Amino acid sequence: MEAYLDHAATTKCSRRAAERMLRVLTEDYGNPSSLHGMGVRAEEHIREAGKKIARTLKVGEKEIVFTSGGTESNNLAVFGSAAANRRAGSHVITTAMEHASVDQPMRRLAELGYRVTFLPVDKQGIVCMDALLDALTDDTILVSLLHVNNEIGSIQPIAEIAAQIRKKAKHALFHVDAVQSYGKWNVYPRDLDIDLLSASGHKIHGPKGSGFLYIREKTKVKPMLYGGGQQKGMRPGTENVPAIAGLGEAAEEMHANAAQKAEEMRLLRDYFVGELTKLEGVTINGGTGISASPYIVSASVEGVRSETLLHALEERGVYVSSGSACSSNQPAVSRTLIAIGLAQKLLDQTIRFSFCGGTTKEELEYALLQLREIVPFCRRFVRK
Repeated sequence: MEAYLDHAATTKCSRRAAERMLRVLTEDYGNPSSLHGMGVRAEEHIREAGKKIARTLKVGEKEIVFTSGGTESNNLAVFGSAAANRRAGSHVITTAMEHASVDQPMRRLAELGYRVTFLPVDKQGIVCMDALLDALTDDTILVSLLHVNNEIGSIQPIAEIAAQIRKKAKHALFHVDAVQSYGKWNVYPRDLDIDLLSASGHKIHGPKGSGFLYIREKTKVKPMLYGGGQQKGMRPGTENVPAIAGLGEAAEEMHANAAQKAEEMRLLRDYFVGELTKLEGVTINGGTGISASPYIVSASVEGVRSETLLHALEERGVYVSSGSACSSNQPAVSRTLIAIGLAQKLLDQTIRFSFCGGTTKEELEYALLQLREIVPFCRRFVRK
């Protein structure tokens, strides 16, 4: 048996999305900028995908800009909004535990002369509201936060944060990195008062190399690329029509009964966490209750290095992660785990289990069975 429990890293492309992509690749393969029939059919795939995604967000189709994924969406949101609104101020705010595709652009903004505030978080990974209120000023032009943390699954109180931003910083745009929440449950930018929202296709059973940035109408954002003027100049270049079409299918599929799926997954997560914490020396990191994503579990296993446990599980067909897959090529101590104040000895003894709507109880039981055997065995060989 195998148990793939690394869905926060990537997901299997759905059959429906793959079939739509194949049709575009082999039949409707025209350039969407061409004026002939082949081009028109290609353009129609883009428009249809835009409509589907807009419906999932309850926004306008024209507010969707297709990108290559979450990283590009986040970069466009941060750099584009900071550049477009520089006259209004030069202060930007984020947290100490953002994804690298927000953290590094923020640090680059600091090099360019912007004033950057990195907000602290509590032990559950929730932003400290008092710190946010203290940081907001008339000079603040951007606040960028993860909705769901990709390592520990903490869910930020987005609506409450947005309300505080509107009270204290009239020029500030609110960007939400929703890569780990979009498609998992309903996220409506207008209801939450979000100006910019990032999402990625391969996290929701769509193709890699696909994503989008929601930009609220009349929000000022400068493009990062210049060229042929596609997507109203916001993201020029010939569109990746197969990926966009596949993304549209995946988005529509994921949002069918999303709330019900999330509740079902929460029951499975609660079961998994309950059994996992029966193991000696295992603690769960991140939020609890409604502050915890039903799709992510971060567990520190005292006395066993994360890399050792990861590969031991892999040998038995259980696939997990030791943190953000996007940072695996440059391994370092997790900023997220440091930000929540995790004990020093546990920083390299933490692994992430992440699920999707198709994860079964049998998979979780199999993973638990392996952990019950592997963890005590590994601890025997820990250097004293």
